[in-house]
Amino acid sequence: QVQLVESGGGLVQVGGSLRLSCAASGRTFNIYHMGWFRQAPGKEREFVAGVDQSGYITYYSDSVKGRFTISRDNAKNTVALQMNSLKPEDTAVYYCNTKPPLPEYWGKGTLVTVSS
Repeated sequence: QVQLVESGGGLVQVGGSLRLSCAASGRTFNIYHMGWFRQAPGKEREFVAGVDQSGYITYYSDSVKGRFTISRDNAKNTVALQMNSLKPEDTAVYYCNTKPPLPEYWGKGTLVTVSS
């Protein structure tokens, strides 16, 4: 069974940091760009960060640029998102998926709550 499992979310204060991890199983994802996405309460899911197959090219939404860093380890089939200087507006459920996302790979996500 192919799946992506996110972990690392939690409750953090404004200005704090969290590191999210995404573990892929069932197949190798190194042929895809991979991305992190998030969905805040009452809002649509949005793109946050992406990385190419090699891991050398990364790109971000304007709202997280300079604060978040995406990385991948193809040998371990994992993707990470380092989040620094967190803001209340970063509160959301975070998901990883291919970029562009494939519907069959959406997982349960991991909840990040930033408290002020």
